[in-house]
Amino acid sequence: MCLAIPMKIVKIEGDRAVVSAGRVERRVAINFLKNPMVGDYVMIHAGFAIEKLDTKKAEETLRMLEEI
Repeated sequence: MCLAIPMKIVKIEGDRAVVSAGRVERRVAINFLKNPMVGDYVMIHAGFAIEKLDTKKAEETLRMLEEI
């Protein structure tokens, strides 16, 4: 089973971004996204941001993951 995690872009560095969720930060590729911006929530899978997310949906998902 594969799992993608919603994370928030906190910094963009060329074709990479620093993303965070809770206390976890990662550096990921953002090549698959159209016009990524700091503050966007994105789905992260295997080191790649694969899709932008609606802020409300992303925050709901993160809350549910924290409960698990």
